[in-house]
Amino acid sequence: GGWGWAVVFGAFVSIGFAYAFPKGLAIFFKEIQVFFGTSYSEVAWISSIMLATTYGAGPISSILVNRYGSRPVVMFGGFLCGVGMISAAFCTSILQLYICVGFITGFGLALNLQPSVIIIGKYFLKRRPIANGLAMAGSPVMLCTLAPLNQFLFDNFGWRGSFLILGAILLNCCVAGALFRPIGAATATAKTQDAPKGKISEDAMEISSPINIPTENKTEEEEEEGKDCCEKINQYLDFSLFKHRGFLIYLIGNVLMFLGFFAPIVFLAPYAKHSGIDEYSAAFLLSILAIVDMVARPTTGIIANSKWVRPRIQYFFSFAIAFNGACHLLCPLASNYTGLVVYSSFFGLAFGMVCAMLFETLMDLVGAARFTSAVGLVTIAECCTILLGPPIGGTLIDTFGDYKYMFIKCGAVMVLAGTFLFIMNYYNYRMLAKEEKERKTKEEDPKSVRTENEGRNNRNRDTTQVGPELEPLREEQEGTKKEMNGT
Repeated sequence: GGWGWAVVFGAFVSIGFAYAFPKGLAIFFKEIQVFFGTSYSEVAWISSIMLATTYGAGPISSILVNRYGSRPVVMFGGFLCGVGMISAAFCTSILQLYICVGFITGFGLALNLQPSVIIIGKYFLKRRPIANGLAMAGSPVMLCTLAPLNQFLFDNFGWRGSFLILGAILLNCCVAGALFRPIGAATATAKTQDAPKGKISEDAMEISSPINIPTENKTEEEEEEGKDCCEKINQYLDFSLFKHRGFLIYLIGNVLMFLGFFAPIVFLAPYAKHSGIDEYSAAFLLSILAIVDMVARPTTGIIANSKWVRPRIQYFFSFAIAFNGACHLLCPLASNYTGLVVYSSFFGLAFGMVCAMLFETLMDLVGAARFTSAVGLVTIAECCTILLGPPIGGTLIDTFGDYKYMFIKCGAVMVLAGTFLFIMNYYNYRMLAKEEKERKTKEEDPKSVRTENEGRNNRNRDTTQVGPELEPLREEQEGTKKEMNGT
């Protein structure tokens, strides 16, 4: 509560740009392809590199957040986004667009995404799924706005002028980052003092995380200097997570899922234009997707926070991924604009469900304390399939001259990922229940073990006690020992 809702609004803006901006750029792809004389797959690399950089720079972003806090990292990221898009307006080749739009802007979006997700986990505990759902709703709201805006800008200013204006708009991420007031020891102490005497609230304990609290202890600084490079890296990125069963299941399923997650959005507007639909109607398909997505994310957050779903939220997440894939498999049946509107509606629902639970399910598995490291490790693993997804789809379009094979590939991959996560999460829940049962058994066993050990010790003590009848033998043994010692 309190300032936490202002933080949610800032995260709403930052996450919205981070997720929606690469999708909104698809409006310009058809014209950029004609301008530079490139293929579908070559143009698709622009969004692909941007998305891959956004996810691949996750560990760097996590390290910077742990070192400097969320506020300066997000503000610097917004500055990079603006610089990247303004520079892209003066590019003269597709390679230069890869660098300016893909790498520079993508890295700026990475510095917006990770800190926004992390700081919500610090401000919220009980209402965290709802707060995450509201923050994630920034993506569809921004996409709903950017899709028609980009088409309007292109019609009036061309793609170069549009990139200049978009660069200025992205500078608003700096304003959003300014809302991320850091939580330090003073805030936690004030919260604790406000609690009833003798009672410390859970929220105060939650926000008193030492991640963003600067240390002034000289002893700790000296110990820090003594650490080698690997230990310092492990301080910010917890590589022991690769021994965590739930984390590995989540990682494998998500890496597979992202192979078909973004390509359908990137090619939805070009597919509509290819089918003979006018530009504004094609852009409106993205708006329809975004409007449904906008409602789906907070609704999914509320459902996920319910007492029936939250204990088994991993199953709900698996279903959302499989449902997403089923929508793509049915997309080739949409032969006209009405069919594409229906597809966009169901796609927006499924997409919103997945995005609303994407980070909540990870925090459910690893806990808030290890979440920062988990986000960094997951995003760098996911960037490979994010990088390959749209270009593979573009290659299928170039090869067969038809979009349906791209949608079928994406649908099949996502259904497979959802099925894998459902089965493996069932196995994980079973193993966790078994381990919990064994732990409780071990907690009860030491009492009986202690009793047996005490009885055994008593018996040994009784047998070693020297009675009057064993006194001569004892004196003989002592004499032997003295002779052995030379006395």
